Amino acid sequence: MIIPIILSGGSGTRLWPLSRKLRPKQFLPVHTEKTLFQETLLRLNKLNLADAIIVSNQDHRFLVAENAMEINYNLEKIILEPLARNTAPALAAASIVACQNNDDPILLVLPADHIIKDTEKFKQAVEEGEKLAQAGNLVTFGVVPTKPHTGFGYIECGENISSQSFKIANFKEKPNVETANEFLEKGNYFWNSGMFMFKASVYLKELKKYAPIVAKGAENSVNNSKNDLDFMRLDENAFKACPNISIDYAVMEKTDKAVVVKFEADWCDVGSWSSLLEIGDKDLQGNVYKGDVIIEDTKNSYFYAPNRLVTAIGLNDIIVVDTKDALLIADKNKSEDVKLIVEKLKKSNRQEVTNHRVVYRPWGNYDSICKGERDQVKRITVKIGGKLSLQKHHHRAEHWVVVQGTAMVTKGDEQIMLSENESVYLPVGTIHALENIGKIPLKIIEVQTGSYLGEDDIVRLEDIYGRIEEVKSLYNTN
Repeated sequence: MIIPIILSGGSGTRLWPLSRKLRPKQFLPVHTEKTLFQETLLRLNKLNLADAIIVSNQDHRFLVAENAMEINYNLEKIILEPLARNTAPALAAASIVACQNNDDPILLVLPADHIIKDTEKFKQAVEEGEKLAQAGNLVTFGVVPTKPHTGFGYIECGENISSQSFKIANFKEKPNVETANEFLEKGNYFWNSGMFMFKASVYLKELKKYAPIVAKGAENSVNNSKNDLDFMRLDENAFKACPNISIDYAVMEKTDKAVVVKFEADWCDVGSWSSLLEIGDKDLQGNVYKGDVIIEDTKNSYFYAPNRLVTAIGLNDIIVVDTKDALLIADKNKSEDVKLIVEKLKKSNRQEVTNHRVVYRPWGNYDSICKGERDQVKRITVKIGGKLSLQKHHHRAEHWVVVQGTAMVTKGDEQIMLSENESVYLPVGTIHALENIGKIPLKIIEVQTGSYLGEDDIVRLEDIYGRIEEVKSLYNTN
């Protein structure tokens, strides 16, 4: 049996301003109308595998569940990391979980944010990898390089195993341009894709040999884990004891069982905006654009504009990404340096690094349309069956107007049903809740007034999504 393990813990800072901490790139439709996470799951449908196990940041748990539900993909398990510890501990925990109901399965390990255009070549590579994994090897997939890329690690091929697979001679760090050119000329170097395949038992055995602290911490985190709704929460103290280390450093660079399968296909790890320009469908001048874009005398540039008209004249090699609350303009050759902007935003405690103007919750989302010193207007969308927590506020009053759908409003001891164009006023301190009891998405306009309008002004009393015990911070409320 082959069980896919999808690693979905990344933050994707180099795709800011579209990718944010609480909605990173894997949950965004940057390539097609589906999110990268959904594309990864749909790709698995071609391979006739078992249901996938997901390893995710706990802040993204509802995004994982909702993304899978939207495409009718059944997940075997969603494992929640209490904090980031890189791929070696994450895979150790997933391997232990995979063995609980299966007799030493083969694991196909995939990041959640890759683009692979040729599904047939992907399938062929996986079939080759399965043979090698069945024989007790730790398999990684090496992408045949198309240019001297400095943003990837490289794998040096050793002895041939077959026409498509090799022993691994060396792993190489991200090179400079001169070294990358040498790798390309030699022809026996592949890009390190970060995709793997192995028996769970083989990985755990090698991990105990070369990184025993990781193995023990992961084992303890699973043994002391707790179930929360449909999620499995790893024990924080045990998982925190694991070093922050990748599978490459922990195992692959040390073991004698490492092999690489040649993977020659249109592949992209979506590591920067320029990578989307490279892999996107270009016009005659080499431009890629999504959204409402009109350009003139512009070449080799990327535009992302889903919300409003963006125009450009006389530009070359430029990246333009327009969101509702932030605009990025960058030289395409410097697009990986977006992370430097993100660091400055973090130091300034700017919310644009964490959330979009549209904030997603398990019940739906809200869009902060405008905000003043003592007033704020939001457009709230509650999905069918969704319900906001029973809550109250110390500093603000709220006025709700139904724009679409049917709402059941709890106001103190009252239950009030509202239809389109009806409204309700909730004074400061009133216990209240909102539920969509209709058959279409519920949309309301919320007008807030008060001395303090921060998202941490909330006392949550009941919640169907199990969030009562969560820390009530600025970005983890409602």
